[in-house]
Amino acid sequence: MKAYDQLPKTPANFVALTPLRYLERAAYIYPHQDAIIHGNRHISWQETYTRCRQFAHQLQRLGIQKNDTVSVLLPNIPAMIEAHFAVPMAGAVLNTLNTRLDAKTLAFMLEHAETKVLLVDAEFAELAKEALQLIPQEIYVIDVEDEQYEHPTKITIGQIEYETWLAQGDINFSWHLPEDEWDAISLNYTSGTTGNPKGVVYHHRGAYLNAASNILACGMTPRAKYLWTLPLFHCNGWCFAWSVAANGGTNICLRKIDPEFIFKLIEQHQIDYFCGAPIVLSILINTPKEKQIKFNHRVEVMVAGAAPPAAIIEGMHHIGIRVNHVYGLTETYGPSALCAAQAGWSHLSLQEQAQLHSRQGVPYPLQDSMRVIDPETMQPVPNDGKTMGEIMFRGNIVMKGYLKNPEATTEAFAGGWFHTGDLAVCQPDGYAKITDRSKDVIISGGENISSLEIEEILYQHPAIMTAAVVAKPDPRWQEVPCAFIELKQGHNVTSEEVIHFCSQHLARFKVPKDIVITEIPKTSTGKLQKFILREWAKDRAIGEFN
Repeated sequence: MKAYDQLPKTPANFVALTPLRYLERAAYIYPHQDAIIHGNRHISWQETYTRCRQFAHQLQRLGIQKNDTVSVLLPNIPAMIEAHFAVPMAGAVLNTLNTRLDAKTLAFMLEHAETKVLLVDAEFAELAKEALQLIPQEIYVIDVEDEQYEHPTKITIGQIEYETWLAQGDINFSWHLPEDEWDAISLNYTSGTTGNPKGVVYHHRGAYLNAASNILACGMTPRAKYLWTLPLFHCNGWCFAWSVAANGGTNICLRKIDPEFIFKLIEQHQIDYFCGAPIVLSILINTPKEKQIKFNHRVEVMVAGAAPPAAIIEGMHHIGIRVNHVYGLTETYGPSALCAAQAGWSHLSLQEQAQLHSRQGVPYPLQDSMRVIDPETMQPVPNDGKTMGEIMFRGNIVMKGYLKNPEATTEAFAGGWFHTGDLAVCQPDGYAKITDRSKDVIISGGENISSLEIEEILYQHPAIMTAAVVAKPDPRWQEVPCAFIELKQGHNVTSEEVIHFCSQHLARFKVPKDIVITEIPKTSTGKLQKFILREWAKDRAIGEFN
């Protein structure tokens, strides 16, 4: 045995990584600082730590044990933030449910996760009641009342109200670190656009590392003010509930997206950071000018979900908000790559900067690797900006796997990498740029067409607020591009005018053959639901064929 091998792990030099330590540290260093602000309610870090210990104690009194699932159907309110610490404190696994889903889908998730306890906000009580009636197991339900939710007839479906239940917990509850940092901390379900959603399992180590990685990625200043525009049910708020604790910052809660209210909160609380999908940024940019506020202090937004069009990055610049583009998936704890800015970029034109920042970029600081790889040979593609491959991840910020789905887990990790399904090229500077989702590539007359390339052009049209391009069946070309667009308020444009605009910027075979002006269906996190648009496009094609 080598001498180096004679130095074992001990409690003095090896401790399981867990974001629970971030809360304990924040309470110790910043006990009287606001941890959470929700309307007129202010909760300090010491109070938050105490409330989480009471929460965890109450879960144990209900018989919750290691690897039991506790689900929550909540908006971005204090109880949601508290659940991110209290549930794993009890050794359980937190399952944050998407509040925009239908009862049948929620029922599948509750049953698949074998949920033991469910916290429900009054706004979603009817939805939860309907879901619970569809499943066989008994679930202990806790009603969460929020003064910010104003409704004449609030429905309660639980055994007890959250604050009453919480007050019965031990303020000195002695929680413990996980036995193994590989232990599950949370369960997040994918969108399930085809078949049932898959349950993505995170571990304590990954949550700890990505929370820290967020801080490094955006250069978050200590004790930052963070506005919750991003739903906490989405990849655990991209791990930012844990990041804000690690940073010793302040969470500003937000029940729903209201652009005027967002402007006011950023100004009132001097918000430093917020997150969201491109649609959130688009909403802010297209808020009537008289209701916008241009910020003089430094405000940054981390955007993901899709590459933000250059027009959106430019628009945010004009209202005083800097855009950090990140990239990731549910399976990578949310953001796991970023478009890291280089020296000299700031001297370029705004349009050039926007083009550079719209790329997916390079691995997150604490992610081991992200590469564009040929899925057939499993070798990295050359940095030529032309050769297409698939973005793949490897490292500690990758899920444990899919719950009760070993086949899908094995497939996702084939070759020792996590396969994203996103097609990309690697540019000469080593930065990855997505060309399309593998399922979004349009094959027209044997030519591959990137829907993202067409969308980028559409977003440059002054009347278009949102654009999504999908394949439409065609008897001659097999598929042709079909564009769905939403117009900015007060703007009008015809389909012919849009086609003419595209023809000035795109090769003829890439120009959309059909323009549909409509409201585009979106997920609760702002992602455009292209699977619905594909069905619409098929229906339009059938109508034309007939």
